[in-house]
Order: sequence, then structure tokens, then C-alpha cells
Amino acid sequence: MAVRIRLKKMGRKHRPFFRLCAMDSRSPRDGRVIEELGTYDPMVPETDARAILKGERIDYWLSVGAKPTPKVGVLIRKYGTDGSHLAQQTEAIERLGGRRAASIDAAKAAAASAPKPKMEPDPEEEAEETVAEETVAEETPAAETPVAEAPVVEAPVAEAPVAEAPVAEAPAAEEEPAKEEKSESSE
Repeated sequence: MAVRIRLKKMGRKHRPFFRLCAMDSRSPRDGRVIEELGTYDPMVPETDARAILKGERIDYWLSVGAKPTPKVGVLIRKYGTDGSHLAQQTEAIERLGGRRAASIDAAKAAAASAPKPKMEPDPEEEAEETVAEETVAEETPAAETPVAEAPVVEAPVAEAPVAEAPVAEAPAAEEEPAKEEKSESSE
């Protein structure tokens, strides 16, 4: 599967908003996403505050062989892990102030704390789950374990009247005398 890092269009008419996503190259522009890697809002007045990227995850996808589109390549060079405009981006976010800066900071915090997709289960977590299950089983008394269920009462189902097809019966009635005539003539 060829993975592309590209923009997925969101938003509404005359109010575009894009998500930077890792996608299968065969999927449509707004199709299924493997992982979301950031956002790009062209409506933000400060040019350098428009792109918020998850630098570590982008670096991972690039190391695995994902190819960015030309526009995404520019955004990665400017605002990626070692971007050329990181200082300007920080200043632009501070200049925005108010609600927009708070939402951008919240997006950055969410991007930093977002769980990374797991490829294989962690043996430490499995051990913790089995210990938790054993403690729950020990705390539950044996007398309380069986639960009596109420008997299931089935209600009679009303059947809908079926309309008979007189056309289907008429040919069958005609065929029966014909068979009788053949059997009499052969004797």
C-alpha cells in the first residue's frame, strides 16, 4: 500500500478547513484516513499560525516511506519538527490572543498527548488486566454468582391473511383431467 500525506478538506462552503492525514494513495481526497497528523486553517489571519502539525508522527510516516503532496511538503518544511518558521509560528499564535490562541494551544496539547496507534499488544498491560480479573473473582462470593432468570413468555404471533392466487390453481385443475384421459386411453 502506498501511503500519501495529504490534506483532507473539511469545513463548509466559503470556509475551508483541512486536516493533514496519512492516507492510502488509492482512497479519495475526503476518504478513509490511516492517521490524522495535524490541521491547516487558511482562514486564520496570521499566516504562520495556520498550520498545526504533529511533528513526531509526520517524521515516523516519512521514515516508513510515505510521500507528501507538494502543498504538504511546504507545510512540513516550514512547520515540521525542524521547520524553518517555528519561531514565527510561536509569535503568530501569541499575537492571535483570545479564543483562537486557546484553541490552537488546546490542539497542540491534544496532538502531543494523542495515543500512538499500537502495532502489537503490550505484555505489561496484559499482565495488569489478568491481575485485575483475579482480584475481582476473589472478591465476589460464590453464593452471589448464579443469577436466576425469569422464564421467557412467548406471545402468539398474529398471522396476516394470505391472498390466494386463482390463476395458479386454474392451470393445475386443467392438467389433472388431461392426465386421466391419457391413462384411460392407454388401457
